[in-house]
Amino acid sequence: MTAVSAEPTTPPPQAASAVVAALEDAWAAIRAHHPDVPQVVVILGAGSEARRGLFKWGHFAAARWHIAGSNHPEVLVSGEGLHRGPRAVLATLLHEAAHGLANTRSIKDTSRQGRWHNRRYATLAGELGLTVTVDTATGWSQTRLTDQLADRYADQLAGLDKALGLWRHAERPQEPATGSRNLLACSCACGRKLRVARATLEQAPIICVACEERFEPERALT
Repeated sequence: MTAVSAEPTTPPPQAASAVVAALEDAWAAIRAHHPDVPQVVVILGAGSEARRGLFKWGHFAAARWHIAGSNHPEVLVSGEGLHRGPRAVLATLLHEAAHGLANTRSIKDTSRQGRWHNRRYATLAGELGLTVTVDTATGWSQTRLTDQLADRYADQLAGLDKALGLWRHAERPQEPATGSRNLLACSCACGRKLRVARATLEQAPIICVACEERFEPERALT
């Protein structure tokens, strides 16, 4: 009997298109409830950057695309974040929609090159129904989907659940040449990094609470 290799049910190009279509449908639903949220171009892209060690779930960028004589904002959803599931992905989309409200109303909702989210951002995110908490490094940036929002966007969550069949591996930072030879440089799926003794890593997995994935060594254990 000839072995037959398993093939994905949806080829990669179509799989990515299905995710974008589900994200666009969700954005349209958000706009139906909140007309001040602008029309945007939704794209999938890289959320990690190895050179600077940066990571993001998404971003909103004003006037990034020129279409039929007018400029439109861009909403990027990171491919690395797709593995979190439909609720977390929709929460990211609503997070960026709050930035869209700020753009429409000419409200300065961030500083420090967009990293620090101020109380005006928290108010806008709350207007969309998100739960907002503060982070010491990025301000009022931590947004979460409530059960009430999940009910409101149940159809969109179902569409995302059906479409989310792929996700992107994070860019892993290079280990500095001057790094300690006694510690292993490890990264998780969302690009966070730590150094740990080999014996400690071999005792039990170390899990990142942000992406719920293991920290893995950036060079092979030898």
